[in-house]
Amino acid sequence: MTWTRSNSGIDSRGRLTLGRAAVLCAVLAGLSGCISETAPKPDQNAAAVPQSAPRTVGAQHAGGGEERNLIAAFGGTYADTKAETLLDGVATRLVAASTEPGISYKITVLNSPTVNAFSLPDGHLYVTRGLLALANSTSEIAAVLAHEMAHVTAHHAMQRIELEKSTALFSKVAAEVLNDPAGGEKLQEKSKLSLASFSRQQEFAADSIGIRTMAKAGYDPYGASRFLNALARNAALRQATPGGAASGRPDMFSTHPATSERVQMALQSARQLNAPGVGEDDRGRYLAAIDGIAFGDDPSEGTVRGRSFIHTRLGFAFMAPEGFALSGGTEAVQGAATALGRAMRFDTVEVPTSTPLDQYLKSGWIEGVEVAKEQTLDVAGMTAETGVAKSGEWSFRLAAIRSGQVIYRLIYAAKNLTAEADQSFMQSIMSFHHLSAEEIARAKPLRLRLVTAGATDTVATLSASMTALGLPADEFSVLNGIDKTGHIDAGAQYKIVGE
Repeated sequence: MTWTRSNSGIDSRGRLTLGRAAVLCAVLAGLSGCISETAPKPDQNAAAVPQSAPRTVGAQHAGGGEERNLIAAFGGTYADTKAETLLDGVATRLVAASTEPGISYKITVLNSPTVNAFSLPDGHLYVTRGLLALANSTSEIAAVLAHEMAHVTAHHAMQRIELEKSTALFSKVAAEVLNDPAGGEKLQEKSKLSLASFSRQQEFAADSIGIRTMAKAGYDPYGASRFLNALARNAALRQATPGGAASGRPDMFSTHPATSERVQMALQSARQLNAPGVGEDDRGRYLAAIDGIAFGDDPSEGTVRGRSFIHTRLGFAFMAPEGFALSGGTEAVQGAATALGRAMRFDTVEVPTSTPLDQYLKSGWIEGVEVAKEQTLDVAGMTAETGVAKSGEWSFRLAAIRSGQVIYRLIYAAKNLTAEADQSFMQSIMSFHHLSAEEIARAKPLRLRLVTAGATDTVATLSASMTALGLPADEFSVLNGIDKTGHIDAGAQYKIVGE
């Protein structure tokens, strides 16, 4: 998650102003299809593939203005030699099998845990490390790359831009020239439906072209439908995770919906080309290529570990109350204890030091409530102000912790603010602290690891270490494409997440 301190903070309706999200939306509008600062390095794959072959681009790729904004919005670039080499090889085969083998592509891996892939009209393809982690075979990643290449060869981005321009023009004419604002609004609504239908048809077209291309390149065309299923399951898991649907980072499902119709059409396209089992799937080589890849949020940008939230770049950490599940976002951390009817939110703002902290606490974080029972605290050497408020059936414990011009804001909510609930909220506030050098050194990213299943292993035994880290119970099954039967093959390799 990429945290930025905001001067605007929460609006009068209690909503965070997501400046970065607005920038990201503007950049995404020009994309085809779906949706650490490191010095430039020599091409490590030069000996493996011809100079004319497509290249993955790790941290050495800077891009233009909007492209830099796009890359920054997804956490920057991510360099992994093994994964880049595999992607290069897959892309080389796909280009040779495509209808336009003369197009040059560059593939950039983004340092984001979200599952996404997209392309620009100039042949730049982007995949997140979250997508690499979700895929389970070379044929599945070939399906993703072939789909994005199809968006480029079909000029989908340019077609969409032209349609947006024409619909916007007609809306403007109706609203201004013909003095018919209502008619302009109706045209805008119709244009939204037209664009949605247009994008839907583009997705089907890119699927069809991509599946033909990957089959011609020798890959198993059924990898496309398998990945679409994985995409849908992953989206459902995130939706079920507290705060997971509001992370502020668009995932692939929001821009490439894996509807049942789309999955069935992908299956139909594959059946027209090959019988099941024909074509290269290559699960083993793919898993070896992503073994050790970073998983989940980067601690330098903020990461959730069980009930703890750690941000090594900004240098702070805190622990949520007992029973809470946390979920990070681009500018806020949210948490919930559903069974207890409690929730929380954490963010930061910059406020002049001349503003008294007690005055800021009462400045209206939540519309229509008045803070009472104020108290000044010392939180790990920092001055803090806390108070309680009530609105309807909800009661709130608010806390503002000052560190220079930065104020760390904690909002806890409970339908029944008992003494026990309020005590747990206060304990969470007091857990906030600046990280020591030792704590920063210990906060390393989670990584994908491969394990070989034993004769007695089950989903529960293989996923135990992951649930101990606070990951969702179904994360292992979704990550490995295991269906509801939960069957584990002794001797097979599976992905787990570890420190």
